[in-house]
Amino acid sequence: MNVTVWNEFRHEKNNEEVTKIYPDGIHQVLASALTEHGYDVKTATLDEPEHGLTEEVLNNTDVLLWWGHVAHDEVDDAIVEKVQKRVWEGMGLVVLHSAHFSKIFKTLMGTGCDLKWREAQEKERLWVVDPSHPIADGIGEYIELEEEEMYGEHFDIPAPDELVFLSWFQGGEVFRSGATFKRGNGKIFYFRPGHETHPTYYNKQIQKVIANGVKWAAPTKREYPVYGNAKPIEKLEGYKED
Repeated sequence: MNVTVWNEFRHEKNNEEVTKIYPDGIHQVLASALTEHGYDVKTATLDEPEHGLTEEVLNNTDVLLWWGHVAHDEVDDAIVEKVQKRVWEGMGLVVLHSAHFSKIFKTLMGTGCDLKWREAQEKERLWVVDPSHPIADGIGEYIELEEEEMYGEHFDIPAPDELVFLSWFQGGEVFRSGATFKRGNGKIFYFRPGHETHPTYYNKQIQKVIANGVKWAAPTKREYPVYGNAKPIEKLEGYKED
């Protein structure tokens, strides 16, 4: 399976604290983890031509991971349209952390995708609320992160098709942290953890969930549906082809 990890790759260049944690970029840590899980992984970043998401790259991507935060508005609308079309056609999309506010996620959700947030280095427990779901495969009752950014309800998204994880934070809030959606032929998994000033993406359980999410979001092996004016399958008396 061909996976592309997209990252705006700005914090790692401009914030010393983030550089210490992810010296080669969040995308490289995610790519390494997914490679260990057996995927063929490429990376793409915001400042590359076409944000690294050329037509060739997108056409050869089975699942796209998306991490963004400070530069959502810099993503070209034409690229967003291309990614949306590929999701409709069956490409999987895994949306991570602050990419809840990315153009592509908001476009696919059709809502504001806003939420509460707080940076207070507080404990997070991600509770598995659908233990039979394949994205939770190999995960215990919960994942505990000693320090993370808080995201709190209300999370302005459509009702998820499936809710896999629900987070509790030390300050008292809860959050729908692992949610799935379907758009067209494509499957989408939103997964909350991953603030840039915490080493969350080195956590093996977090890596396992993301790898599971990639597997779940992989395209089904079928042709894209045919739309538009259709000839009858059975003979129809009086039917004349346009």
